[in-house]
Formats: sequence, structure tokens, C-alpha cells
Amino acid sequence: MIKLDAMENPFQIPDSLKEAWNERLSSVDINRYPDADMADLRAKIAHHAGVNADQILLGNGSDEIIQMIIMAIDPGTCVVPAPTFVMYDLISRWFKRPVATVPLARDFNLNANQFLQVCGREKAEIAFLACPNNPTGNLWPEETIARIANGFDGLLVIDEAYGPFSERTHTHLIASNVLVLRTFSKLGWAGLRLGYVIGESDTIAHLNKVRMPYNINALTQAAASFLLDHFDLFEMQAAEIKTERERMSTALETFNGVKTYPSQANFILIQVPDANAIFDQLKVRGILIKNMHAAGGLLSNCLRITIGSTDENDAVLAAMDEIINGAPA
Repeated sequence: MIKLDAMENPFQIPDSLKEAWNERLSSVDINRYPDADMADLRAKIAHHAGVNADQILLGNGSDEIIQMIIMAIDPGTCVVPAPTFVMYDLISRWFKRPVATVPLARDFNLNANQFLQVCGREKAEIAFLACPNNPTGNLWPEETIARIANGFDGLLVIDEAYGPFSERTHTHLIASNVLVLRTFSKLGWAGLRLGYVIGESDTIAHLNKVRMPYNINALTQAAASFLLDHFDLFEMQAAEIKTERERMSTALETFNGVKTYPSQANFILIQVPDANAIFDQLKVRGILIKNMHAAGGLLSNCLRITIGSTDENDAVLAAMDEIINGAPA
């Protein structure tokens, strides 16, 4: 299958790096527990992010960090936009935390005043904003995010999982009640399951109290440290993905009945006349994307396509042309 359903980077580690990477991993003493404080790796990530090491907390992808945050915050409602990343709702409910949703507009825009009104009405303790948003791909205006950050009394988590493909970051909004969440998964390290959150040092110290000991294994720490030394490679890959995203968006817009939504992520959301039929026909042709139709509402008849390599993207466009426009195979 051409797998374009999980927002993964399509590029492998180059052979020119693999030997040195393997050598670094083979030097890890796996009979010993990993560095519980992850001091070296946190320092390297902090340098990359332009903050201090005591402002960084690491987790197994974004999911574990979301779980830690929800565990650490006082009981109270969690507020999220709808639609957005499903794990905010799921993990909150696992911990018996009420969840209130704020519907997005038809163009997937977010009304800051409405969001704050719901936070106040529900006496919310925590809120999540995915910037860019998943599964819609759009990035809300900076004034919208700043309005919520400055007007919300609880803890606001700004999730920048798709930050490498976006036009801006939000670290300037970090405060005692504002965190910025990131992951390396979308950039090309999905198999490592490594994410981090940036906040004020006091906030990070409190979050660290609910972190499980040795939560980041020694091989992940060693691999991430090595890959950070070659971060320019992944930035170049992200730039290529953004170029392909624009090419794909332009091409998809030419197909009959296809509506393409603007994206600042490494995927594109499209609306088609019959999402189930197109999803099934792509699957028969060996192409796997994400069918969002079952979510209903604004996502009715929507499909989410991860941006792949040039060849993979060409295969998607050729298949869509055949399915929608009746082009010969």
C-alpha cells in the first residue's frame, strides 16, 4: 500500500547517515536504565527550541504528555474546538474529566470570544488548541490564539504537532498558564515516539511530578540526540513536503466536485461527493488515506490525504483523475 493515512514523513534515513546512526545506537548500554532526567537530550532540544533546559519536559509522543497534563491539572472541564485532535477528548474522558466542545465555523475558523465564553460557562481548568488543527489542516489567526491565551484563566495547551510545516510558532505566548506542545513524529521520527512540551520552569517542574520514571528509553534518547545533530536534513524534507502540499492542493482543486481546504500541515483535507466510494476505490488501487466521513458534521464526505513523496503524490493524483474524471488507467 501507498500509506498516506497517518501524517508520517515519507522519507527514510539516508544511507549516508545509517552507519553512524547504527554505531551510536550500538554503543548504548541497554542493561542499564536510561538517564531518568534526560539531561543531555533536554539540553539539546532546549537549544534547538531557543529556551532553557528546565523549560522542557519529554514524553512518548504528544499522547503521553497530554495524559500527564490532564492528570496534573485540578478537576474541571476541558474545552476543545470541534473537530480537532481526538486524543484531547479521549484522554480527558479516561480520567473522568468533563469535555465541552466549541464548534468551528463552516470554513473551520475559530471564534475566540465564543471559545472564552464556553470556558467561562463551564468553569474550565484546561483547554487545547491544535495549531495547525488536525484534521482540518488550517492555522487560526495569531490574534485568535493570543486572545484566548490572554483571556483564559485555566491552563491553555497550544499543540504544534504540525509546526514544522506551519508559517509560525507560538512560543512567545508561553506564560504560567500557557504551554506549547510539540512532537518529532510528523518530522520523520514517528517510530521513536518522542514529544516535548515547553513552558515556564515552575510549570514544567509541577508537570514533572506526574511523569513516570524512565519514561524515555535509552535507545530513543540516543537516536534523538544523534538526529538532532543532523536536523537540517529534516528541515529540508519538511520544505519539500510543503512544496508538494501546494502542488497537490492546486492539482486536486481541478477535479470535478472536489473542494480543497487550505493547509499549514503535512496533509490536505478535501471534500468530495462520496467519500466512502472514493476511499474504497483508492484502497483497491493500493492507496490508503483517511476517511473522515464517519465523524459527520463539518467532516461529512471529507478525506484527509497525507503528503507523500513526489511519486506517491503522483499516484494519488492519477488515481483520483481515473476515479473522478474517468481518465484511463
